[in-house]
Amino acid sequence: MNVLINGINTFYIDTGNPDALPIVFVHGMTLDHKMWQPQIEFFKNKYRVIAYDLRGHGKSEQGDYQYTHRQFADDLIELLNYLNIDHAVLCGLSMGGAVSLRTIEIYPERVYAMILCNTRSDPDSNETIYLRENSIQSIKTKGLKPFSDEFLRSIFSRDSFVKRPEIVRFIQNIILSNKPLSVCGTLLAQAARTDTTPTLSKIKVQVLIISGENDTLTPPDIAKAMHDKISDSQLRIIPDASHISNLENTEEFNKLLLQFLEKLK
Repeated sequence: MNVLINGINTFYIDTGNPDALPIVFVHGMTLDHKMWQPQIEFFKNKYRVIAYDLRGHGKSEQGDYQYTHRQFADDLIELLNYLNIDHAVLCGLSMGGAVSLRTIEIYPERVYAMILCNTRSDPDSNETIYLRENSIQSIKTKGLKPFSDEFLRSIFSRDSFVKRPEIVRFIQNIILSNKPLSVCGTLLAQAARTDTTPTLSKIKVQVLIISGENDTLTPPDIAKAMHDKISDSQLRIIPDASHISNLENTEEFNKLLLQFLEKLK
């Protein structure tokens, strides 16, 4: 389905039990709603499941390529407004987790609970900003393929390339389906995002924090640092998974989410 959100034609899926607790899945940078397919299928029998494409991603329009995390958060809230959802569980992975943190910072009353997967609250280091700027220049001159090859090596462990080549190919196909300027705009949004760490101690809802044991982008110690600052939080480390834990160990990921959701007050 499509709806006009803040001037952008936005693609979304709204499935499952319309009267049940709504869960909104927020995808990572350069990805789209398809990355959540195993979770959509698993949870739709018991919950209302929403997955959507952020502006500049997937089937949503590109806009002016001048993206910000504040804009992503505003879009998410407008989607909830359109769907007549007062508050929802947000489940975000990587950049989707950062967008979820920005959302609860600005709109705390709209978040019922939160699941933060393979993400972090601190802003980019100077080194990371430099690397993102290099990626933008590479995309502008060489296209998306070299960027996607390097990005895949950063989000998947060597073990995943060997044991789960179909998942690596699936993610690469999503990355390559983007428009180059949209990826550049998203990289700029990531580099410009501000610190949400001060927000962590103010979070009053229940939070599940997930990390992959082999994740080098957002390693378990980053997840633990967030866990230590959020009073009502749980930390779970998924074995045999790196940065895309929902696909690398789907069974364990879904089990942890279900346990968390079933115990929500």
